Amino acid sequence: MESGPNGPAAFGPADIHEGWLHETCSLWPGQALSLQVVQLLHHQRSWYQDILVFRSNCYNNVLVLDGVIQCTERDEFSYQMIANLPLCSHPNPRKVLIIGGGDRGVLRQVLKHSSVVSVVQCEIDEDVIQVSKKFLQGMAVGYSSFKLTLHVGDGFEFMKQNQDAFDVIITDSSDPMGPAENLFRESYYQLMKTALEDSGVLCCQGECQWLHLDLIKQMRQFCKLLFPVVPYAYCTIPTYPSGQIGFMLCSRNPSPDFRKPVQRLTQKQVEQMQLKYYNSDVHQAAIDLLEFALKALNDVS
Repeated sequence: MESGPNGPAAFGPADIHEGWLHETCSLWPGQALSLQVVQLLHHQRSWYQDILVFRSNCYNNVLVLDGVIQCTERDEFSYQMIANLPLCSHPNPRKVLIIGGGDRGVLRQVLKHSSVVSVVQCEIDEDVIQVSKKFLQGMAVGYSSFKLTLHVGDGFEFMKQNQDAFDVIITDSSDPMGPAENLFRESYYQLMKTALEDSGVLCCQGECQWLHLDLIKQMRQFCKLLFPVVPYAYCTIPTYPSGQIGFMLCSRNPSPDFRKPVQRLTQKQVEQMQLKYYNSDVHQAAIDLLEFALKALNDVS
């Protein structure tokens, strides 16, 4: 979600042809996703990126940043595994840091966990926050929560000033292009490690095992040098490339078995939290990888 002011030229309606948005990107060459546009709702160039919102024919409102679909109202709930996986893997997650996530879907999910007493969110582009408030109202909740501290600015600098401060860190980033590439490097994970308390857990957007297996292997390799426990998990989501997105999970504590959630949710809790994708069985299944990915990641020493 973060690209510099001198980044790509504006996309927006230029990507809409004959009533369809066509999403293409060098990170998934040779394939594209097209959604039918019912109504263009918003288009602007912020200081950091191009922001587009439209009403689609079958996925309701859609947020697009720099030409790449970030979320849709219909399927965004599956991506919120990025919050449920680490929070249910920590014995008592009280203090949470969210990097990115300007659409506020992750924040909404974090606040559903009763053990959480404080949430800090660092989002560099305030325009994404304001646009999401207006057009993604089902996601953009939690603004008025007394538990929230919003920091509009650089998450790197914030973590440098807050050491051993958080039980859980969640990085809701865009794909590794431009400045977002920094969020997929060893130096960023080292910084998150210093911001976690001793039993802390982190979860970061980890790209697609169908498209980016080499990148995932590189990330898992340097993560294993920093953390004793480093599984990769994934969820299915139809409007992301190849219908899948992954998550890099890391723990400072060597004891957790991420396949067995510490916080097992009862069916009553799942219903009370209005979860549409996550439950404790799905938690385990998310870490049971497809065979080709399992073999590739097991080769990481």
